[in-house]
Amino acid sequence: MDFDDPRLTAIGLLAEAHTGLMSRLQPALDLAGLPGIDFETVIRLARSPGQRLRMSDLAAQTELSTSGVTRVVDRLEREGLVTRQACASDRRASYAALTEAGRARLESVLPQHLNDIEEWFTGLLDAEELETFLGTLRKIRDVVRPCATAGAQEAEAATHGS
Repeated sequence: MDFDDPRLTAIGLLAEAHTGLMSRLQPALDLAGLPGIDFETVIRLARSPGQRLRMSDLAAQTELSTSGVTRVVDRLEREGLVTRQACASDRRASYAALTEAGRARLESVLPQHLNDIEEWFTGLLDAEELETFLGTLRKIRDVVRPCATAGAQEAEAATHGS
């Protein structure tokens, strides 16, 4: 058995980089009152067409269970950061949508968050390295988390179709 296998090195480096990055990025998010899954939820909504996603797509993108995403959206709704919207074409479905307050909360934290990302991640790579790295990450993501962009195309069509 070869414990110096480059596959073990690759996954170990990825895990170490992820853990290190999250520890560097999290303090600014915590100060803004957007820890962990709360930030992931509101930033996914903000970056989605119409700043909304079907609840089922949001669950798929975040890898939360349906009940897990319901609890997160309930909490964010109580804070006024998101709201639920009924789906006009399917009464069984609903959307989570970013509110003005949610957008304002994100806007308050994004300058520091982007500075942190630049300092601890993207700023360490030149433009060509970053482009290659992003392509590599997408290639891996598309295999291991194919639902990471669930609903994006449908939401885009609905936004532009209305």
